[in-house]
Amino acid sequence: MERIPILQMGNFLLVTIQVDMHDRLAMTLQEDLTNRITQIHPHGVLIDISGLDIVDSFIGRILANIARISRVLDTETVVVGMQPAVAITLVELGMSLTGIRTALNVEKGMSLLRSSLNESTNQITSTKWRADDDGED
Repeated sequence: MERIPILQMGNFLLVTIQVDMHDRLAMTLQEDLTNRITQIHPHGVLIDISGLDIVDSFIGRILANIARISRVLDTETVVVGMQPAVAITLVELGMSLTGIRTALNVEKGMSLLRSSLNESTNQITSTKWRADDDGED
């Protein structure tokens, strides 16, 4: 069975789609990615769709589902490399990719994930500091 590779880069997973996406492959990617997220608990997932020239409503829904599943599993998702024709098609289909953060390229997408990681770390540190503060000086 054909599969899309899922690479681990530190606290992140990188998915680069370089083949035409058909429905079965999209479902397999969703399952494989969900399993990897539960196994290694990454901070973020970066999905590079620059190789896709066409995205239909099913593939759009799968991308949105992946983002929602990732969020439930405490993992951020960023989709990068969307071709203009793909963006136009998704808008024309009325698909709002709620919960999906996008960036123009892999570098900008990784920057978004890293800044999100820093924000999360700062929030945890701030919450821990307040919890440890007993109000006495």
